[in-house]
Amino acid sequence: MPRPVAVLVTYRPKKGREAKLLTLVKRHWPAVRAAGLATSTPPKIWSATDKRNGRRYVIEQFEWKSAAAADLAHRTPAVLAIWEPMEAVLDSMEIAVVRAVS
Repeated sequence: MPRPVAVLVTYRPKKGREAKLLTLVKRHWPAVRAAGLATSTPPKIWSATDKRNGRRYVIEQFEWKSAAAADLAHRTPAVLAIWEPMEAVLDSMEIAVVRAVS
């Protein structure tokens, strides 16, 4: 059975686009979950502010069902319907595959 892939995504919006980005991020997991690509573990979403420069950004933590699910998302219309508008409001995005350590 495939193993879930935990990711931590940092979305860095263009100036003035923070609210639009947060709206899209809140729709992200429901879309990937409905497409059968994410685990049932609800995401965690944070609004963050860089302590040094005051820049705002959004962080999302969720689990893909598998590495293959993450790849399949790039060909899933319901997911692309979220990702494409995100591109217009993002300066950059970082995706980290994470795992807990003891």
